[in-house]
Amino acid sequence: MAYIDLGLDEHEYPGITGLLAYRPETAKPFRDLLNILLRGPHSMPAGERELIAAYVSGLNECVFCCTSHSSFAAAQLDEGMPLIEQVLADLDSAPVSPKLRALLRIAGAVQQSGRTVTEELVAAARTEGATDLEIHDTVLIAAAFCLANRYVDGLGTIPGDETHYVETTKRIVESGYSGRRAPASA
Repeated sequence: MAYIDLGLDEHEYPGITGLLAYRPETAKPFRDLLNILLRGPHSMPAGERELIAAYVSGLNECVFCCTSHSSFAAAQLDEGMPLIEQVLADLDSAPVSPKLRALLRIAGAVQQSGRTVTEELVAAARTEGATDLEIHDTVLIAAAFCLANRYVDGLGTIPGDETHYVETTKRIVESGYSGRRAPASA
């Protein structure tokens, strides 16, 4: 049970979904940011951007966000969940492009502290073909998911069940982050 009364069934609204329903005025700008970063037009496929979110969430040990964004990434990448699991288990041996590996290393540095992102990490990503926009958005995705992970875990929300992840994945892939359903009481 969450540390605060969200006024809704947490099993129906696990993780961040209940928190966003609790404060719709803060949910809107957060969802807007996620739509821009993870779903908007970009040189990086949406699945790779979701993988960055899943990777950072895994490093932060946020079960809800890691499971959610792993599912979202897997649904949008041809290699599916086996690739996501490999990245989460061992980035160095995972079969991803050198560019994506370099960007994930930047994301991992952000997860530790923004100050651990070095000129060398950025130069390595550029050497592999990453653009300034891709580097910028990788840092912002990683920072946004550190926020989301701390929000979810800091208020003690419960992870979802398998049905939640399947339904949410379909909705996110089809409609983006603005398409979440509102609670029945809203």
